[in-house]
Amino acid sequence: MSDTMTDTRPITAPDTPDEARKKITLYLGLVLGLIVIDQVTKFIVERSLRLYDPVPVLGDFFRLTYIFNRGAAFGIHLGEWSRLAFTILPVVAAGLLFVMYRQTPWRDRTRLVSIALVTGGAIGNLIDRVRSSRGVVDFFDVGFGDVRWPVFNVADIGVTIGALLLAVSLWREEQKLEKEEDVAG
Repeated sequence: MSDTMTDTRPITAPDTPDEARKKITLYLGLVLGLIVIDQVTKFIVERSLRLYDPVPVLGDFFRLTYIFNRGAAFGIHLGEWSRLAFTILPVVAAGLLFVMYRQTPWRDRTRLVSIALVTGGAIGNLIDRVRSSRGVVDFFDVGFGDVRWPVFNVADIGVTIGALLLAVSLWREEQKLEKEEDVAG
C-alpha cells in the first residue's frame, strides 16, 4: 500500500543497466540530433536567403522568410528584458526536463521522446540567443495572404511536438492512475 500523503506516483522498478543505456542513447541522440538539424538549417538560411524577403515554396501558403525573433514563441516579447529572460528560461527548463528524464522509466518512450524534443529545441534556440543579440533565426512561414502563423524554425517544431507528446504522456498516466483507483476503490 502506498503512502498517498507523501507521494502519489506509482512505485516502479528502476531501469536495468541495458535499459539505462538505451534511455541515455535515445535522449542524447534526439537532443543532439535536433540541435544539429536546427543549427544547420539556420546556417543555410543565413547564407542563402535575404532578410525579410519571402521565398515561395508552395505558393503563398508556405514560404521561407528569414527573420530574427527577439521574443519567444508566437511573438511573445518582454521588451528590454526579452533576451535575458529567454536566455535564462531555457536553461532552467532544460535542468527541470533532465530531472524529469531521470525519473522517467525506459518503458515510457513517449515521455522520453517528448522530453528530449523539448530540451533539444530549447537548446537550439538558446544557442541563437547567446550567439547574437539580434535574436533567434526563424524561417518557416505558413499562412494565406496577410493571415500568417508566426514564423518559426526546426527548434520550435521540436518544442511543439515534444510538448504535445508530453501532454499525451501525462494524460495517459493520469487515466491509468484513475482506472487503478477505481479498481482499488
